[in-house]
Amino acid sequence: MQASALNALWEKRPFPVRKMGQLLRIVQESHQVPLTGEPRLAQLVAPSELGVTFIGHSSFLLQIGGRNILIDPVFANRLVILRRQRRPGLLVEQLPPIDLVLITHAHMDHLNLPSLRRIVRTTRRIRGRAPEIVVPHGVEDLVQLGFHRTYTLKVWQQLELAGLRITMTPCRHWGARMFKDTHRGYGGYVIANGSHSLYHSGDTAYFDGFREIGARLSPQIALLPIGAYYPDSYRAVHTSPEEAVRPFVETGARLMVPMHYGTFPLGLEPMDEPLQRLSAEAQRLGIDSRVKILEEGKTLRLEY
Repeated sequence: MQASALNALWEKRPFPVRKMGQLLRIVQESHQVPLTGEPRLAQLVAPSELGVTFIGHSSFLLQIGGRNILIDPVFANRLVILRRQRRPGLLVEQLPPIDLVLITHAHMDHLNLPSLRRIVRTTRRIRGRAPEIVVPHGVEDLVQLGFHRTYTLKVWQQLELAGLRITMTPCRHWGARMFKDTHRGYGGYVIANGSHSLYHSGDTAYFDGFREIGARLSPQIALLPIGAYYPDSYRAVHTSPEEAVRPFVETGARLMVPMHYGTFPLGLEPMDEPLQRLSAEAQRLGIDSRVKILEEGKTLRLEY
């Protein structure tokens, strides 16, 4: 039977049955294979450079303007009962002192409380002061973990901080931590100084706002999600690899780094499929030289 027919039969099942079946299958499969990948030492860049280090999933270490920033840091091997498939590319204890943490939304694969506690402890031990943190409006109660200062942003609000301008950008997703706390905000970020700018979209489906993000903020690098798109209903809040190329083109970014794949089995597509489909689409469009696939722990450097 063709995949389209199987998908149609699956979608006809009652919603609770579909969701429970998906969850059980994903959890079971997450424990069937051994963890792969090994952490590396973080590659440090000069203050004049931009450094983007992929940690895994949607987690990155960003070095910009001499500041060390973590975005959606998740170092845990488990999200409750779901186990990661690849180890994080960096270890918390081997990170440079972290100045700032950015959280895009409250989902557990982006806001991981054990990881945040470890980051606070480690930076406080090294520097004598904990990092600061930026979260969407309505998420601040979840991060009362000893951060030096907490900032909240709504979509299109900006924060000027130590030579950086941080702007929260719109996306198509949702922000509840559990089920009923739908007051929580969500979004992406553009982080910029006088020389460099980077866009982390957070989780998102494709929507018609990417051109506006590019027109307003002109990011050089776009970190965009490519996984958790199957069944097709997941694309209401996630992009397929082919759809992820569209915001890259529409924002006008120079380079794309894919994320949200290969770490946690959040969709039913094969774990190696997102990168294969992304590469094929980039080649079809003739932009494959501008798509930079980073292994965990690897750093992309930009000098200008």
